[in-house]
Amino acid sequence: MRTAHVLSLERFTYTYPDASAPALTELSMTLEDGQFVVVAGLSGSGKSTLLRAACGLIPHFHGGEASGSLLVGGLDVRDHGPGVLADMVGTLLQDPESQVVMNTVRAELAFGLENRGYPSGPTARAVEEVALALGIDALLDRPTAELSGGELQRVALGAALAGRPRLLVLDEPTSQLDPVAGAELLGLLRRINEEWGTAVLLCEQRLERCLAAADRVLVLQDGRLAHDGTPEHFLNWAADHAATLVTPAAALFGAAGLTPLPVDVKRARQILRTRGLLPDVAVALGQGRPRRLRRRKHAPGPEAALELSAVWHEWPNGRSALRGVSLTLAPGERVALMGRNGAGKSTLLRQAAGIIAPTRGSVRASGRVALLLQNPGDYLIHDRVEEEVGRDELRRGGLSALGARHPRDLSGGERQRLALALVLAAGEGPPAVLLLDEPTRGMDHARRQELVAELAAVAANGTAVLVATHDPELAAACADRVVLLGDGRPVADGPVRDVLAGGLYFATETARVLGGAGGALLPAEGGELVRGLVAARSADMPALRPPSEVAALP
Repeated sequence: MRTAHVLSLERFTYTYPDASAPALTELSMTLEDGQFVVVAGLSGSGKSTLLRAACGLIPHFHGGEASGSLLVGGLDVRDHGPGVLADMVGTLLQDPESQVVMNTVRAELAFGLENRGYPSGPTARAVEEVALALGIDALLDRPTAELSGGELQRVALGAALAGRPRLLVLDEPTSQLDPVAGAELLGLLRRINEEWGTAVLLCEQRLERCLAAADRVLVLQDGRLAHDGTPEHFLNWAADHAATLVTPAAALFGAAGLTPLPVDVKRARQILRTRGLLPDVAVALGQGRPRRLRRRKHAPGPEAALELSAVWHEWPNGRSALRGVSLTLAPGERVALMGRNGAGKSTLLRQAAGIIAPTRGSVRASGRVALLLQNPGDYLIHDRVEEEVGRDELRRGGLSALGARHPRDLSGGERQRLALALVLAAGEGPPAVLLLDEPTRGMDHARRQELVAELAAVAANGTAVLVATHDPELAAACADRVVLLGDGRPVADGPVRDVLAGGLYFATETARVLGGAGGALLPAEGGELVRGLVAARSADMPALRPPSEVAALP
């Protein structure tokens, strides 16, 4: 019998083994078929724990103590494990690398269905349909070992969707996807939600990517439900109670003193246009055509911290991941490496760290190269957090209170911070080069600001920093320079403002709202620009449409 609620929690409390406090406390909520719910909150607030409980990993895999009630389609998770719940719940957790177990993409998509006894015909059809829906049909016969992190994430999602579950649980699903792929994925999730009636429960740190698709936003604080409302109500609540959860567009409006706070770029530009500000923004500060992006000339020299000279990497099947890349980083320089999924970012970092040798060309570093790859769990080998690094490193990473926990029980952002502390402390002194691959995956805005400060401090000590990221906000905050890869070679290399201010996809949300005006990349800069325009127009045209009329826009 089909129950009314696909997910129901009643005063549910859960505590991890050896933890001093519950990860979830007295949590009560329901989720109905066809709802699209986003779960927000700081790292360690209980978001990932809620998702693990919804698919049965808690308590069956993680152990610990649970009380209260958590039902999935009427089944109590304490009595039914992940295998039974898999018919109703499709799951994509933060580490898709740990979910992909088969050698080829086609075999991976079919694996779950075959395990549950699906006949070969329906299984083959389901694999074809989900591959087409996710745009991974070209990958079906590719070895999973050759896939990028973003490609692995889409494959893991395909495996979760192949059985058409009633509930889809996703933990940071866009964290390893480029902006275009991330937008396409969320559009697909919304379509599946609307057309299939599949309920979606999604945790995401980059709320600007998913807020417009949501029906509801749940906010967790210290394992408790702090807010439950529409995206619009959430932004107003967050502005007063949790400023680090406010999206960049909403933060821009807050800094400019404008209301209502917009849910997405479209709404923000609509409000600016209605107030008569958008034409002014387009020409603000003499903004003309975007500066033409040029590739930075290779300038080798003995002072370089890292130097790649005409580096190629070819896979055994003949496909080229890197094509003649020449790149130089000076000591203390901070560079963001961006590009679409499969452009070669992770391969370049592995080449720079000496994990894989170039097919052609050469790589030279002036000293130790520290590398933090996409899956921080690969670096953590002990049973307790405090055994991984020293007390000083735990304190600097904000992890002192978690010393007794098992690393697998940490949130994705917490594992990321622990692994970063580990690679930085691995040598006798600071590394000559620090390489990071998607370091903000699972990391909230507050921790991202701390990471930016830490990278600035590392660079100030002379370490060159190269960060591969799909997060333009991170690139704008932490980098001096952006290198944009396309098909395995740099297509743009220049100052951050030149590369990120005028784009549609590789641009910050502030830049997309303002069309690149004034080179504003971050909300504070955009807010100052818009506030000045409001003051100027108020002096010349006092009859601007009032906020109450703007709020009534469709």
